Amino acid sequence: MPTTTAMRTLDEHRAAALTLATPLPTAVVGLADALGHVLAQDVRTDEPLPRWDNSAMDGYAVRADDVRDASDTSPVTLRVVADLPAGSSGRPSVEPGTAARIMTGAPVPPGADTVVPVEDTDAGTTTVEVRASKAAGQHVRRTGEDAVPGDLVVAAGTLLGPAHVAAVASVGVAQVAVHRRPRVAVISTGDELVTPGTTLAHGQIPDSNSWLLAAAVREAGGEAMRLGPVGDDPDALRDLLHGLDGGVDAIVTSGGVSVGAFDVVKAALLDEPDVVFVPVAVQPGKPQGLGRLPGGTPVFALPGNPVSSFVSFELFVRPALLRMRGLADVERPTTTAVVDDGWRTPPGRAQVMPVRFVAPHTRPADASASDDRDVAVAVQDGSHAVPASPTPPHVVRATAGGSGSHLVARLALAEGLAIVPPDTTVAAGDLVTVLRVAP
Repeated sequence: MPTTTAMRTLDEHRAAALTLATPLPTAVVGLADALGHVLAQDVRTDEPLPRWDNSAMDGYAVRADDVRDASDTSPVTLRVVADLPAGSSGRPSVEPGTAARIMTGAPVPPGADTVVPVEDTDAGTTTVEVRASKAAGQHVRRTGEDAVPGDLVVAAGTLLGPAHVAAVASVGVAQVAVHRRPRVAVISTGDELVTPGTTLAHGQIPDSNSWLLAAAVREAGGEAMRLGPVGDDPDALRDLLHGLDGGVDAIVTSGGVSVGAFDVVKAALLDEPDVVFVPVAVQPGKPQGLGRLPGGTPVFALPGNPVSSFVSFELFVRPALLRMRGLADVERPTTTAVVDDGWRTPPGRAQVMPVRFVAPHTRPADASASDDRDVAVAVQDGSHAVPASPTPPHVVRATAGGSGSHLVARLALAEGLAIVPPDTTVAAGDLVTVLRVAP
């Protein structure tokens, strides 16, 4: 287990985490199961869309020459030769002086070149009075106007939403190749942890990290296997990790990665040459572990303080899981915001400050007044930043405790995380780039 005292920057550790992630193998799923997966192969159409000229209105398919002079005061009477509901396979010929009653989506019959909406007629069934002139092509959906054979309908790498599923179905494709969702084992460690709902003895606390990280895995589109809490027994944890190796796509642990006397994760991975434990120049979340087990399974060893675990997952694990899903863009959306309350930052480390959105110019009178405000995250990397609007939103710290790594009860207030560069003073009125981590 290589352990280094050389401090990594935030960006260096993010890059190292992403090297562990490659798109997972593909599976073929039916359309009913495609939503939320990432498409692995392009979907193209081998037919024109629409497949034939069809009506855009309920009305009458006619020859434009027959209704050229039609008006309210001088209607044109045509003989109705057919009824064409949507799905009709009939192909009646519309000769001069005739019309076919037609419903939206039905193929336009031979001879007809326009559709008169029923509102512009007397709605007759044997004969019909047309009371408005229509030019050729009106209310007709032309063959291939949506797509022609060979057109790309949905590109590989697309996260499939409802509209994408509909587009795939529209070209007659019933199954698609998608990347598997990553299966992720989540393990919280510590003798002090007990299952929520258990009566607590002195020194015990409810396990929140495994619930936090399992939910974060699911929110990132993975399948979470929540295991924990696990006690401070290195041999038992080592056996558990080796049993998972090769059976899951990633393992996320929390706790036991610092410099304490009972750092169980470090002890359990002592003999793993491809797992490194390293300090990262960020607060919270300085102690981190990262690497692969002998069977190739990536392991992300996060610190145990809940806010540190949350921040570390957002910065290092979530992007890797999105890449495993086959996504190219693995970043959270960002925006630029005005800070309404300043704060101190730690020397030599980037700071991730939970913040929340507030109405402009409503800075709290004291820090405690910000306890119920929304959270956002400012990031240094502007490559994914949304340009500031003329009136950018305002943010304040989520809680009076700022970025304290233990403040789990107030973590629910966070709408994002603010990453402030090292040795930077944040003052009221400063602009920060905000990474949104909540709707």
